[in-house]
Amino acid sequence: MQELLTKFYLTMARPARAAAAPKAEGALERKTKIYSIPKGGGIIATIKSEAIVYDPETNTNRQIRYCPNEPSIFSDEQSQFAVRKHVVFENGLLAVPSDQPSLQKFLEYHPGNKANGGGLFEEVNTEHKAELDINEEFVLHDAVGLVRNKSIDELMPIAIYLGVDTNQKNAEIKRELLLEAKARPKRFIELFDNPTVATRAIVKKAVDFQLINAREDGMYWFDSNRLIVATPVGQDTISVTTQFCLTEKGGTVYETLKEELHKLEL
Repeated sequence: MQELLTKFYLTMARPARAAAAPKAEGALERKTKIYSIPKGGGIIATIKSEAIVYDPETNTNRQIRYCPNEPSIFSDEQSQFAVRKHVVFENGLLAVPSDQPSLQKFLEYHPGNKANGGGLFEEVNTEHKAELDINEEFVLHDAVGLVRNKSIDELMPIAIYLGVDTNQKNAEIKRELLLEAKARPKRFIELFDNPTVATRAIVKKAVDFQLINAREDGMYWFDSNRLIVATPVGQDTISVTTQFCLTEKGGTVYETLKEELHKLEL
């Protein structure tokens, strides 16, 4: 619910380009600011309209009060007719238009603001949030594109690394990879450049083709029963062998496995 409201406020906070008035030279840009309560808050959350803050200009602690009819938020600068008003968050969010500068300043100075070291609320950076949303969409698009455009041979190492059942039909393998790409797109994309992925796929295929034998205590050559690498207690033999093949010492084993698998697949 809060995520939907945030997107709504972000949309409302962006000025319409067609209706934008030309800026006067030297004019300050003013915009709607959005504040959120990251945790809790419920449907309605109220912040008291006064607090004590440190004012660096006077080097003193001063009281701030939110009074909509006053130009200053400092109580010692407000008139005798000042009327306080509580600050109310609805569903953890509060949008403050540019025509409420006193409320914006009150929240900016408030000790509960995350920017001031507080943990009560924080300002949502609308430009940063919009940029993140766009980047996330691009990453998701790229991840899905990899599943769609890569051949099954190129996707198989990823499937093996992720523990997907590779005995299924190609379409079923791709369907499971598509779910993974949508769930964790950034991680999915990074797997294609991860040397561990391809190496683990080779080791796993070598076990399936009975070139090597994975036991609890280590990995052995299937034909000679010679030990390739020992497996420490409590660790997975295929994972240990994968890491071994990535080392200089295990490089020869890895190349041998690739050559033997290539012969079997011809």
